Amino acid sequence: MRENIDGTLHVLNYGKLVACNIDPVEKKPLFHFLPGTKTLSVSTVGCNMRCKNCQNFDISQNYRNEKIIPGKEISPKELIDIAIQNNLNSISYTYVEPTVFLEYALDTMKLAKEKGLKNIWVSNGFLSKEALNLVLPYLDGVNIDIKSFSDNFYRENCGARLAPVLETAKSLKKHSVSVEITTLVIPTLSDSYKNFTDIAKFIKKELGPDTPWHISRFSGELSWKLKHLPQTPETILQAAYDTGKKEGLQYVYVGNTGDASLSSTFCPVCKTLAIERSGHFLSRHDKMGKCKECGKDLNLIL
Repeated sequence: MRENIDGTLHVLNYGKLVACNIDPVEKKPLFHFLPGTKTLSVSTVGCNMRCKNCQNFDISQNYRNEKIIPGKEISPKELIDIAIQNNLNSISYTYVEPTVFLEYALDTMKLAKEKGLKNIWVSNGFLSKEALNLVLPYLDGVNIDIKSFSDNFYRENCGARLAPVLETAKSLKKHSVSVEITTLVIPTLSDSYKNFTDIAKFIKKELGPDTPWHISRFSGELSWKLKHLPQTPETILQAAYDTGKKEGLQYVYVGNTGDASLSSTFCPVCKTLAIERSGHFLSRHDKMGKCKECGKDLNLIL
């Protein structure tokens, strides 16, 4: 997405949107950041990883080495206007890694902050400290993929490394950005109990036990290069959920299953239902972000 032309580095995808949608914020997924609201989701083409399991490969991978970059020209100001006209209170930089359209995202984030809009990243976490420092003053909420706790997995499946992802997550938490973590459970590749345990322990120790962990179901037929693998069995998803709870995480969620209890928020102290979710629809039973029964703070950004 960048090219050296006569000694100057040019951004090829600036302002060229291939996706501009209004989504429930729960779709990101973010369950503790502005729950029940909708967000303007935007993306260009490109990515800095090449994950074999990618479900957005049509925009993340298909334009490598291409000179003509697709997309509708929309300026940062026009994005802000779209969000305000639709009474939205956030913009999400998503679908592909936002770092790949950092210049465009950053210009939009600055304008969004001026207008009182929140900025959300859905990120793989694989970015430099310099890039992270640029966006930190304007970033409010983030969902980061911790795809596996194995560096070999990252090298072989994603063309990346694990350590920078973990450092990004820790730095975001340190700077008071609302952080949620997602792990896609891929059969035979990232479905071991050790992997679940290692991720859960990292979240609790480095990010805090109140950091939400989203466990996501894999579908081979929707993936880029893993179509031969089966859908994640519910027993494995349940095992991951149980592991997170056993390791002391207060908010563990399982996506793409029919069990609403695994995607709803319960008070970690008295187990009272606080937010009931069915798909991307929810019903709130909390009291201004606290448990209505015992008053426990539920780590909700409202």
